[in-house]
Amino acid sequence: MKITDIRFGMLRVPLKTPFKTALRSVDQVEDIVVMVNTDSGHVGYGEAPATAVITGDTHGSIIEAIRHYISPRLIGHEVADLNHLTHLVQGAMEKNSSAKAAVEIAIYDLWGQLYNAPLYRLLGGGDPVITTDITISVDYIDKMVADSMAAVERGFESLKIKVGKDIGVDIERVKAIYAAVEGRALLRLDANQGWTAKQAVYALQTLEDAGVRLELVEQPVKAHDLDGMKYITERVHTPVMADESVFGPMEVIELIRMRAADIVNIKLMKTGGLSNAIRIADIAAIYGVDCMIGCMLEGSISVAAAVHLAVAKSHAITKIDLDGPSLCAFNPVDGGVLFNDSEISVTDAPGLGIREIRGLELVG
Repeated sequence: MKITDIRFGMLRVPLKTPFKTALRSVDQVEDIVVMVNTDSGHVGYGEAPATAVITGDTHGSIIEAIRHYISPRLIGHEVADLNHLTHLVQGAMEKNSSAKAAVEIAIYDLWGQLYNAPLYRLLGGGDPVITTDITISVDYIDKMVADSMAAVERGFESLKIKVGKDIGVDIERVKAIYAAVEGRALLRLDANQGWTAKQAVYALQTLEDAGVRLELVEQPVKAHDLDGMKYITERVHTPVMADESVFGPMEVIELIRMRAADIVNIKLMKTGGLSNAIRIADIAAIYGVDCMIGCMLEGSISVAAAVHLAVAKSHAITKIDLDGPSLCAFNPVDGGVLFNDSEISVTDAPGLGIREIRGLELVG
């Protein structure tokens, strides 16, 4: 099975409600879909969103990076040579992690199809059923409380609360949500780099003193501020998780060396795909550091790849934040990963098991 060419599509899916963070507000998923074709007729699918404020990738840059730098290196190579292919992808250019991720996901999909096995089995096996949290967008307090209670009614047992806009209001938001769902759901805070280190310590200590128990707080300070992350980690009981501070394996090693956070958030769009994500999970496991598997505002193609990784690396990936498909008004993808609110399950279909993508607009 040799790679013959790479094509592109655009997939647009409206969200049930607008997705709001301290950095942006979005009302639909708009992802580039990558289709890697082979001489055997098999097609591997990958996907990447435009997240310019996080990874620097736009729709245009994703397509151009793949078309002019990554694709020429892959044409004619055997899918069986997986390690060589991922090395070619990662070495094609600097940065552009989302473009690399989309291609790697498609290559791993083909690798599973080549050996007629679901990807998670080739990565080590595991229980093919996992449970995700769901994101509660930053909004007025009453709206966030209502959204939280609705999520609990749908069966979600972990809520990821977006904060980071106003420290005083953030504290009241969390108190109100905690009072409404206490005993029925765990709370995870995501500040999206919206606080300073001192503000984070103040907010978390205030919440702790008020009896609010949080499962974790995610990326409270700017991505580059590892000293700030360490300052917070040393002063609060709530576990601190690094997200934008960690893109690849080297940053994970430095984070662990500094003891700057308690948990690492793996996202395929940051790591450049599955190969580096696997390395991060293995490094974290060596040091006894828990990982979360997360996603950007992505559809069910790229999230499916993250699900397979989470199943295979469950010894290291103990927390799941793969709610992208649950936030969408519908799922346009028929395939081997089934998204049913908080429960995500994987079938035995080869690779990612994708059979059909409805509404895909071909690009270029």
